[in-house]
Amino acid sequence: MKSMGFIELQSVTAAIDALDTMCKAADVEFVTWERKLGGRLVTVIVQGEMSAVKAAVDAAAATAMIHPCVTLVLANPHEETCRMVELSAQKMRK
Repeated sequence: MKSMGFIELQSVTAAIDALDTMCKAADVEFVTWERKLGGRLVTVIVQGEMSAVKAAVDAAAATAMIHPCVTLVLANPHEETCRMVELSAQKMRK
């Protein structure tokens, strides 16, 4: 099972920059993002091997344009967590 990494920032531009940093820093893949409050609060979700996800989230948090609200790395996400993330990804594909 793949690990998941989350980083939440207070702007779409900062979130895009964080995603770019994560993808360049380690072998992770973009899963989805959630925008709340009209895009003023954005959570970016990536997945991959645990060490890669941790490195990617740490790199994005360290170089973020603005201080992240929160970061999270789930080493072994529960199947319900995976299902919730997949529902978000399906909305993005539409």
